[in-house]
Amino acid sequence: MPERDPAPPGARGPIADAAGEAPDPAVELRITITPPRDALDLESKLATLPTRPGVYLLRDEHDKVLYVGKAKSLRGRVRSYFRGGDERAQVAFLVRRVARFETLVTRNEKEALILENNLIKQYKPRYNIRLKDDKSYVSVKIEDAHPWPRLVVTRKLARDGSRYLGPFSSAWSVRETLDTIRKIFPIRNCSDTVFRNRARPCIEHQIRRCPGPCCLPVDAEEYARNVAQTVELLEGRNQQLVRTLSARMEAASEALRFEEAARLRDQLRALETTVQRQQAVEHWGRDQDVFGLYREGGCVEIQVLFVRQGKLTGNQAYTFDDLELGDDEILGAVLTQFYQGDRPIPDAIVLPVALEDAEVRAEYLGERQGRQIEVVCPQRGARLRLVEMARDNARHGFAERRDQTAQRERMLEELRKRLHLRSAPKRIECFDVSNIQGSLTVASMVTFDEGQPCPARYRRYRLRTVDGSDDFASMREVLERRYRRAKHENDVPDLLMVDGGTGQLNVAVAVLRALAIEGVDVIGLAKMRVERDARAPEVVRSDERVFLPGRKNPVVLRRNSTALFLLQRVRDEAHRFAITYHRELRRRERLRSGLEDIAGVGPERRRTLLRHFGSLKRLRAATASEIAAVPGISAQLAAEIHGRLALAGADPG
Repeated sequence: MPERDPAPPGARGPIADAAGEAPDPAVELRITITPPRDALDLESKLATLPTRPGVYLLRDEHDKVLYVGKAKSLRGRVRSYFRGGDERAQVAFLVRRVARFETLVTRNEKEALILENNLIKQYKPRYNIRLKDDKSYVSVKIEDAHPWPRLVVTRKLARDGSRYLGPFSSAWSVRETLDTIRKIFPIRNCSDTVFRNRARPCIEHQIRRCPGPCCLPVDAEEYARNVAQTVELLEGRNQQLVRTLSARMEAASEALRFEEAARLRDQLRALETTVQRQQAVEHWGRDQDVFGLYREGGCVEIQVLFVRQGKLTGNQAYTFDDLELGDDEILGAVLTQFYQGDRPIPDAIVLPVALEDAEVRAEYLGERQGRQIEVVCPQRGARLRLVEMARDNARHGFAERRDQTAQRERMLEELRKRLHLRSAPKRIECFDVSNIQGSLTVASMVTFDEGQPCPARYRRYRLRTVDGSDDFASMREVLERRYRRAKHENDVPDLLMVDGGTGQLNVAVAVLRALAIEGVDVIGLAKMRVERDARAPEVVRSDERVFLPGRKNPVVLRRNSTALFLLQRVRDEAHRFAITYHRELRRRERLRSGLEDIAGVGPERRRTLLRHFGSLKRLRAATASEIAAVPGISAQLAAEIHGRLALAGADPG
């Protein structure tokens, strides 16, 4: 395989840096070659390839890019594919599918690294390693424009006059830290809309996490000091904050303000406890990302430890299966993608194995950050101990994943045996129908893959042909819509599950039969019901029942069996997803204000009006002149809005 094996997704052009700006033209030559069947002819074609750095693309007969790689010498690297020098099975399999290849020559290896990264983003080749982590990273937003600022965890940066701290690598760690800090330095946590409309303090005030500026007289100077101290903690200036609080406590004590001194003392104790929980892993406070790798055969676990200012602040794990690549190739591929987007780049990147192009990567990342970056593989000392810690975490994560996989396999196998299915169901699709008195009928489909939810495959439906409350007709419509498409795309599950009893099950069987879809097991799961016995001393509920095609009596699984637990989990998720969609539609209906029908009032103006007045009720009560005071609303349009809302009557909400 190539000298490095990188990969991420989305690019603007053949060459672009992380900010999306193209550097000086680096591609000097593009060569496209179709490998001939004759070995001598192939050898002559390979001999024409340059020995300079660059990137190569392997394509199949449909011109789809199978693999993108970079090389110091394009001739040597591409030649190794077709001469059989690489004995890995996946390379042989890949070469059999290659119909042609392209090479792009660059001026140096760094430009080849950039070009390779962006081509992988663009084409998303099947045989490149891909990190499934495309989220933007969280920052903490301080709303300085508000008289009572709050701190918000956000993934979006906007020019709105607010300050932003970060980005931070772990959203969970940031939220946990903020939650802890608010116990020490109370700050409001509610949205601006809630803040404006509060009539009395909320529970946050009662548990002493908010001073209640929405309703109560609060010392603005003290509140601003709490915000500033929270920011100091988030920026890691712990010792400075401890010294400041200690000095204030002593000053209050000397001035005989004992209540204030006691409060500062309690804050100091809580702060010191919080700081102690962040154990330092080094004696110098550098920012480092430490990579650990553990593998058993082709199964690989990579763990990244985030060390900030000498403290371990979080971690992230990646898993790969069936990889024959070497450790250096895998790490090179992961590194190429890992620092894309707005992920913070630390002062040092510590690796468990040496990379041949470590200096090139350090130079590239340093240019992006505007400072010197180290990419090192330590052989001794504190950094080596960090690498060993990361590897221990990777080994622990690998063992945990292996145990979870084995447990899921046992669960699916038990389900197969108890329900007499064709095979252990790798993919399960479950359908549920929801309506209230026959209105706004919707349906949901959730998918579980290997016993785990697969939200990317969830679907929700609004019924088109069914009026009123008819569960059977609704189920038929949804299943026909789903499996007509599934048949066309050859995308059917192993197990189809419906929420209901014999009636819904028969509908599902009839739909699959009508569409000539075979090889799919079908079951219905009926909820437990209350037994009708007026003389019983207490309420008795039946067991959950599983209905199977062609079987009169349902199967009753043991109450605490893992198979029943899986089915209940799938059914409950489908019900939750349907109910969520139904609530969203009802909310839209309630919020339909009459503004939607006024010419000149689009979504942006509707939002502006509702934000300004705080609620639809207040907007209805406003005069035309008050509406005209909203930015972007003319007097004529305000009069039209006022008249239309007056005709609409009372607030339906």
